[in-house]
Amino acid sequence: MRRSTLPAVIGVTGIVYGDIGTSPIYAFELSLKATGSHAPAAILGVLSLIFWALAISVTLKYVVVMMRADNDGEGGILALLALAQRRLVPAARGSQLLIGLALAGTALFFCDALITPAVSVLSAVEGLELINPALEHWTVPITLGVLTALFAFQRRGTARVARLFGPIMILWFVVLAISGASSIATHPEVLAAIDPRFGIALLLSHPGVALAILGAVFLALTGGEALYADMGHFGKQPVRIAWFFLVWPALLLNYYGQGALILNAGKSLEHPLYVLVPAATLPFMLVLATAATVIASQAVISGAFSVTRQAVQLDLLPRMRVLQTSALELGQIYVPVINGLLYIAVMAFVVGFGSSDALANAYGVAVVGTMIVTTVLGAYVAMKQWGWPPWTVVTLFGLLLMTDCIFMTGNLTKIDHGGWIPLTLGAILFGVFSTWRSGRTHLRAALSRMALPRSDLSKLLKDVYRVPGTGVFLASDADIVPSALIRNLEHNHVAHERILVLNFEITRAPRQDPSDRIRIEEVLPKVYAVTAIFGFMETPAVGDALKACRTRGLRVFVEDCSFFVGQHVVRARPRLGLPGIERRMFARMQRRSTQAAEFFRMPSRGLVILTTAVEV
Repeated sequence: MRRSTLPAVIGVTGIVYGDIGTSPIYAFELSLKATGSHAPAAILGVLSLIFWALAISVTLKYVVVMMRADNDGEGGILALLALAQRRLVPAARGSQLLIGLALAGTALFFCDALITPAVSVLSAVEGLELINPALEHWTVPITLGVLTALFAFQRRGTARVARLFGPIMILWFVVLAISGASSIATHPEVLAAIDPRFGIALLLSHPGVALAILGAVFLALTGGEALYADMGHFGKQPVRIAWFFLVWPALLLNYYGQGALILNAGKSLEHPLYVLVPAATLPFMLVLATAATVIASQAVISGAFSVTRQAVQLDLLPRMRVLQTSALELGQIYVPVINGLLYIAVMAFVVGFGSSDALANAYGVAVVGTMIVTTVLGAYVAMKQWGWPPWTVVTLFGLLLMTDCIFMTGNLTKIDHGGWIPLTLGAILFGVFSTWRSGRTHLRAALSRMALPRSDLSKLLKDVYRVPGTGVFLASDADIVPSALIRNLEHNHVAHERILVLNFEITRAPRQDPSDRIRIEEVLPKVYAVTAIFGFMETPAVGDALKACRTRGLRVFVEDCSFFVGQHVVRARPRLGLPGIERRMFARMQRRSTQAAEFFRMPSRGLVILTTAVEV
């Protein structure tokens, strides 16, 4: 291992593996409860299912295969969609289907972000019951307090505390491995559960609860999507090294250690993870588990912020205020609206369900949906982008899709016990994405009908009195005259001596090379069409665009400019049925979205906003 790789591996352990790393707190216990037995056959069967689930759905699918599908180093469903769109025909039915799947997967990802903090922290704090049973009624209040502190801290950013995440999680995995290995030493026969026949026999011998068992076993996989989604922070190699040399061995040792513990006890045990450690170290284990679940929750929340920014940049969500919390780490951002909504939802989950066992019924349904979408998009990229033979794609991705569908079927048993909640929330979010996407299409069409082509600029500016200074006009389309420029000429009858028509272009790549940030075209004397190019993981800013202009010889400074932006007041035409509802929803969303001036970080000094009414 190269010296430079070691810090990345430590960082990976803290950021990427927090969610799946805390699954041993509840996954084995709930899986064994689903069997309704603590017999050796049940224990070995559950361990066998967990082993092969991790081997196929995490190791093979994500660590080996999906990490090949990186979009300039970035992963996740939206990055995968951007990669697939390079080979998509926009108007084709298949393209619309893949885009719809990506929207559904993104909606389900947000649902996962709602449940993970609640179930993780609650399951860790429940260990207080082993110290003193009288503390049971304090579990929910303490969980609420920990989560409140976590969400309150988001505003300050995670750049400082992130340095502690890796060492804490490494300690967590070491403790998992040691406590599990010491238990396995007393009953090494549990290692026989690597044989898949034990898992198959368990499902065949318990047909009535086989699906419930699969739904519970799936809890060992939650967080697997993070391996792919978060690889852009560190690269493929550190993620793979951490998984093969630390995380996967530690998880298996602990799961099998819990199985050996139940075999030795001859009865079911509450919170077997905590029973694995000596009683004297239980308070330490409780604190460490709580810290690990807070880190897992932090990673999911940060992931929700990143996905929100990607969705906004890809025009799937209204503009939102995004704050950079670190001057060094681009991924360290804070989205106030999302943080507030997540906090309310997580608090509601904790209070409404009250225990990790109950929350587990709602957990997993959203995650497996996201995994299915990843598999389908991955198959498309493998065939179209990588040029794999069809038989290879069908064989490999067919196996992965079959595994995902099996777990989806198992999770369907949770719908009546709370699983309907994330599905309902996912459907609502999917509706929001679809409404915004279609509304933006209608808005662009309406604006194009009202707009003047850029070739008409010379007619507009002919004989217009020019005043000293530079006017910067924000344009949503590089080929048309900005509505703000037209309104300014209509009302003020003057134009600046120098005019910049600034258009932001968001690429399908996560980041744009700063040396290739800007395109400048002098369309008329002292009238410039400027295109500023940003990746979908970046935050576009007017100041950065003007700075890039100076590197290309166009000397323009914020202090010397007046900034004009057009604000569109959208009104929905009266229409009946679902189309009318969608148009009215879009109009409300457009009015409440962060305005272009704030989103593109336009200076407040010298800013002029000109409004145009548009009907859709």
